[in-house]
Amino acid sequence: MPNRGSRGAVPALAFLAFLAVPAAFGAPAGAEKLDPESAKFFQTARLIMSKEELKIWNRLPDAPSRREFIDDFWLKRDPDPDTPLNEYKREFDARVEYAAKRFKEGIPGYNTDRGRIYIFMGPPDKVEEFPPQPGLPVRGFVVWWSYYDDRMAVEFTDEKGNGQYKITQYAGDFFGAMDIVKLGRNIRADDVFSRKFFKFETVYDRAARELEVRIPAKSLMFRENDEGRLQIDLVFVFYIYPDEGQGKESFREARSVVLTDAELEARKTVDFRFARGLKPGTSYVDVIVQAPEGMKGKIRQIFAVKVAK
Repeated sequence: MPNRGSRGAVPALAFLAFLAVPAAFGAPAGAEKLDPESAKFFQTARLIMSKEELKIWNRLPDAPSRREFIDDFWLKRDPDPDTPLNEYKREFDARVEYAAKRFKEGIPGYNTDRGRIYIFMGPPDKVEEFPPQPGLPVRGFVVWWSYYDDRMAVEFTDEKGNGQYKITQYAGDFFGAMDIVKLGRNIRADDVFSRKFFKFETVYDRAARELEVRIPAKSLMFRENDEGRLQIDLVFVFYIYPDEGQGKESFREARSVVLTDAELEARKTVDFRFARGLKPGTSYVDVIVQAPEGMKGKIRQIFAVKVAK
């Protein structure tokens, strides 16, 4: 059995919160009145929604707004929107189908602990199974799934010997991996970003009525332009959802930054400002930063921006 001294026992409250997310946010007022398309989508897509997306979904007033949300939901996760096939959605649907067939524990497979992790992370790189040990209260097998790229492992235990496996331990940054997966597993870094996954910041300047996006300078891959200076070209796509659920805005802007070596070395972040007035209250700002056409690279985060009334 893996050395448990290097593993982290699941923090009860934190992990219960993780498992409870679909239940806590999954029943908007009047959920029984969801149109068939929305109900079918939400049944499984709720598993990979970020907490901000769940809040947005719960405030959508009607079927047309939910249909627009569904289209945006898959588009934001599409690794290559220029092709007719959304590879992310195809992979997600295949994982849901596999979980339904493989992890039968008296409830839909995608609602089991193993099913959820499989849908999030895909097939593990390594599976280890350990039979019950004499003298221990666990009656069934203990199973470890390891994911090498994410430096993460999860332990599932059949504590009662009835074939129902629950997550009992994990190793690595479990919750960080979940947050990344929820925003789109296929988000890539190639031509314009030096790392696949990193955090950037979005703030709102109320006086100037501008959104400012701050990206760590070391995460950007500048190229030398014809004048011998360093340049990077990016495309920003914004989706803005007011807290009351109506009046979604979206816009797209291309930006370029040209710096000398010394100027880049002196910067911790590369900042971009966008004129956009936000309504008083809380708005959810979904920001996608991507490479221009013909290049690769895409990152995404969602921010709750509060504007005083």
